[in-house]
Amino acid sequence: MKNSSFDPSRRIFLSQSTKASLALGIGSSLVGSSLLSACGSPAGDAVEADITTGFSQTDLGYDFSALEPNIDAMTMEIHYTKHAASYANNLQEAIGEENVDTEKPLEEVLKNISRYSTKMRNNGGGHYNHELFWKIMSPDGGGEPGGELMDAINSDFGSYQQFVDEFEEAGKSRFGSGWAWLVLDNNRLKIGSTPNQDNPLMDVSEFKGVPLMGIDVWEHAYYLLYQNERPRYISNWWNVVDWNKVSERYTALKS
Repeated sequence: MKNSSFDPSRRIFLSQSTKASLALGIGSSLVGSSLLSACGSPAGDAVEADITTGFSQTDLGYDFSALEPNIDAMTMEIHYTKHAASYANNLQEAIGEENVDTEKPLEEVLKNISRYSTKMRNNGGGHYNHELFWKIMSPDGGGEPGGELMDAINSDFGSYQQFVDEFEEAGKSRFGSGWAWLVLDNNRLKIGSTPNQDNPLMDVSEFKGVPLMGIDVWEHAYYLLYQNERPRYISNWWNVVDWNKVSERYTALKS
């Protein structure tokens, strides 16, 4: 299965003209400045495709059973083909109803989500959140980050273990359904959570930043295997985190 971030039709976003229009549209906002910094980074267009999101569901990139025993195959299949696919399909309806320019990334919509419908908020958020979730997990994941990301974690949280403890608490304490996040905000790492399918890119979110990683703490993400043991799901999730992907996002987004 492919592991691309965009359909080929979205590659037009990588052109210089579209970068210019994105700059005009986003201006000096947190999300815009981070994305534009990445556009001008030494890695060039290669990193931009990895940190922006299209409007269609992309292929998973690994088998449904690949994350076992930490996430079971049935949960992955239902989660990807039913829950996430529903968000992607409903998003397609919303963008048609609200005349969204799909040659710009989904992040452009999310940062102005207060201008759109509840349908767009729920499904645009759900689609973005899941696309990132699949991307930052891997059957070869686990361990600890290294390099600049680890240096930043130690600097902003005191130690890697303190970071883990704070992130797990954000996920465990999120009431009802939602997500826990590690974000970059003004070149500092922060941890927080959002309800439902909101995320820190949204102008309506109380917790803001550019997501580096996020964990889905909706019951459909873990209940078949863990039942009501959300803390155990979160603890085991570290075994599938792809720190290379998270580090790539951090390197691309930091200024």
